[in-house]
Amino acid sequence: MSKTPKPKREPLYSERDRINLRWLWTQYLRKKAPWLIVVLLMILVQGFVYQQFLSMTESGLRVIFESGSVADLVTVCIVVFVLFAVRGLMSYLVPRITIWVSNDAIYQMRRDLIAHMMSLDLAYFERTKSGEIIQRLVGQTQALGVFVGQAVANAVRDAVTVIIVSGYLIWKNPILFTTAVVVLPFIIWIMNYVSDRVKIAQGEAETQMGEYMNGIEETVNGMRTVKIASQEGVETDRLMQGTGAIRDLMNRVQVTQALVMPSIDLSSAFVYVLVIGGGGYMVLSPNFDMDGAGIITFLLGMVMVFDPARLLALFFGSLPSNLVVLERIRRLYDEVPSITDKPGALTEFDTGGDIVLEDVHFSYSPDHPLFNGLDMTFKGGQVSAIVGSTGSGKTTILSLLTRLYDTKGGRITIGGQPIDQLKVGALRGAYSVVAQDIVIFNNSIWENIRYVNPGATDAQVWQAAEDAEIADLVRARGNAPVGPKGAQLSGGQKQRIAIARAFLTDAPILLLDEATSALDQATEARIKSALDRLTKGKTTIVVAHRLSSVADADRIFVLEAGQLVEEGRHEDLIRQNRLYAQLYQAQKQGYDKT
Repeated sequence: MSKTPKPKREPLYSERDRINLRWLWTQYLRKKAPWLIVVLLMILVQGFVYQQFLSMTESGLRVIFESGSVADLVTVCIVVFVLFAVRGLMSYLVPRITIWVSNDAIYQMRRDLIAHMMSLDLAYFERTKSGEIIQRLVGQTQALGVFVGQAVANAVRDAVTVIIVSGYLIWKNPILFTTAVVVLPFIIWIMNYVSDRVKIAQGEAETQMGEYMNGIEETVNGMRTVKIASQEGVETDRLMQGTGAIRDLMNRVQVTQALVMPSIDLSSAFVYVLVIGGGGYMVLSPNFDMDGAGIITFLLGMVMVFDPARLLALFFGSLPSNLVVLERIRRLYDEVPSITDKPGALTEFDTGGDIVLEDVHFSYSPDHPLFNGLDMTFKGGQVSAIVGSTGSGKTTILSLLTRLYDTKGGRITIGGQPIDQLKVGALRGAYSVVAQDIVIFNNSIWENIRYVNPGATDAQVWQAAEDAEIADLVRARGNAPVGPKGAQLSGGQKQRIAIARAFLTDAPILLLDEATSALDQATEARIKSALDRLTKGKTTIVVAHRLSSVADADRIFVLEAGQLVEEGRHEDLIRQNRLYAQLYQAQKQGYDKT
């Protein structure tokens, strides 16, 4: 029976860790190098103060034990006080500067992360949980900032203290110091053991935390459904499962890290016994130049070495956790946008020309193709409608026209110009969009309308509100916020805000994606004249489920499972008595019954 091979032990710091650390240094810390040099000099001063303190302590003890001069003792005390005053000043300035440096670095990192995130394709946001994105931009960057600004500076201070004080102790008594560091290999082994396990557990904890934050967001966003369905208990159990998983993972991390301190304490006790025993023997023996003041100073020096050494060990115990956090942040840059401006992309094109889909192929996943050679022509200046059952590809066509996705084959042109040869900003600037998934911010209705055109005048905003039949509600609510995601508004009110935005944008091409789906028939009738004004003289493409709303369209395209099965005017499609006519009659009977 063969044994299962043990997993190969990963190096303490992988090549990826080194790349990430170089990236952090070159992108965000190197420009602050002069300040970091100042910090290093101040840390060296702190280490020098400790060394001088030991020297002055030994002198003071000899004054007490040998000369008995009060004046000399007072001098020693004054010098020691001045030394620690200098160290106290350095202890204030070092964290102040490093915190400023780290906070500025994290600010720039968040700025770059946000800019990079905004450049990514829609597909990234559809496959990435929002909790994971929030965790990277908020929690992980902040944790990294604390680590860089405080933990690293403290670790450098501790390392400098250990080196300088150790150097002084070696100079004083190399034999005794060598005896004292025999436990160093054991401490290094403990650090490797802890680091391995912390890195694995921290990676799992970060993943679980992202899942947990995403679960909270889903619960909060769906609270209306939770309440109506009386599923508070189910959601509580679901969130508590995540809470328990995080607790267990953090227990693993922290219990493993907890091994460090008792191990070092035990090692320290062993060292102190060696120093006391060996140093005492040297004091008693005439063969060594060691007296009582010397052994007391040496013991004090060992305390000064082991205390920062313990803190340094804790730093190296937590370093793998922070390397995991850095990797999670850095991984966002591995996402590269595929929809970008090609070299020589144009900004000018005929926005009033025909929009043509030629032999378009597209799929969201390779196993399930949606369009396989789709041909459609939307005439410039006319109103075209796209209808069909759910999942037939209606909204996907609008996504392809605006290059939220690129086609897998074929091409799309506007006025004969392929859209992938246009600058993305110029292309999307030619569209006004009223979509079914309306984004409403927790601000006033006025500001929500103005969002699409911050430079619009008050008169323009009011005109857009009047055209969308929402001006009365704007006056009634004033500056009152509408709640997260417009929670205080009805579906119809949200869609009228979207329509008002389209009026305010006034782009040459209008895309209406279920623009009146949340409106009752009476409200739809009231704003029909406004929609007629909005579409006048523009190339308009309407995606609609309610067929009666597109009966006046210049051309209607009927999709079924990604294929164009019919096209023509309403009257012609009714006479053909095929899919469109069947859908229309079914809807009409449904309305008659209600």
